[in-house]
Parts: sequence; C-alpha cells; structure tokens
Amino acid sequence: MGELLIETLTALAAAGGGAVVQAAGTDAWHVVRERVAELFGRGDAERGRAELERLDRTAQALESGAAAAPEQERLRQEGVWQTRFETLLESLDAPGQEWAAQELRALLSLVAEATGDVALGTGKAVARDGGSAVSGVKRTGAGGRSMRAVNTGDAEATGTGSHAVSGIVGE
Repeated sequence: MGELLIETLTALAAAGGGAVVQAAGTDAWHVVRERVAELFGRGDAERGRAELERLDRTAQALESGAAAAPEQERLRQEGVWQTRFETLLESLDAPGQEWAAQELRALLSLVAEATGDVALGTGKAVARDGGSAVSGVKRTGAGGRSMRAVNTGDAEATGTGSHAVSGIVGE
C-alpha cells in the first residue's frame, strides 16, 4: 500500500479518539477496551495493563454524573485519545503504521456496528447536472443511532437541481 499520508494518520487518530469515547459505557466497551490495549501494548503485557488502566480511567470520567460538564469531558477525552493514537502512529515505521491503521479501521468498524456509523477520510462529493452525491454517511431512518464524520472531503454541486454533501445526511 505504500507509506500512509500524514492526513490519513491524523484522521485515523481523530476517529480512534472518538471511537474510544463513543464506546465507553456501551456493550461494546469491553471488546474495544481490550483491542485498544492490545494495539498500544503490541505484545508487551505490562504496557497492555497500563493501557487498560488508562481506558478504565476514561470510562470512569465519562460515567453519568462524573463530570460537571459532560460534553467538555467527552471532548477532552477524545483529544487525549487522539493524541495517544497520533503518538503511537508517529512512533512506528511504515509497516507498523500500516498494521496499526488496519487495527484502527477494524476498531472503528466494530464501534460503528455497536454504536452508530462513522465516515473517515472520505473523498470529494461531486454532483452535476441535477445529480446527487454524498461523501460520508447517508442513512434513511437513522432510528436514534449516532453518526460521525471525520475529515470528509469537499463537496461540489454544479447545475440546477444538483446536491452534494460531504459529511452526514440523515433522512
């Protein structure tokens, strides 16, 4: 696949931070917690245990009533985990980055299945001559499931009746 672009790694790190926070307190948390610890531990049991403790502190901080400003705490925790994922990805050589990126994508899919949809690093949405294009998440009947878009591409609509969206469309 070649060397991953810094923008891709940054988007994966941001989505990973969001996924950790999104999964906390859900049925998916135990699986996500283990997968994240394995990713950071990379075979080192002691490092893996330290990550499990960090993840437990994150879950505790996000529990209902634990923070005076819950949304600010969610954003803070997302930032903490985004930074941790960025640092991890930057510390790896190209093959290690490929492996970690695959693991993060699998983690994002797992969280999306359990908690909602995530669009990550999508391309440009281009609609012409009355057409429609979406680069991100489009769902009819969202049914209360969450949707998240990170680092989506540009949107371009040219011509009467054309519609282009880069991000989320819930109908």
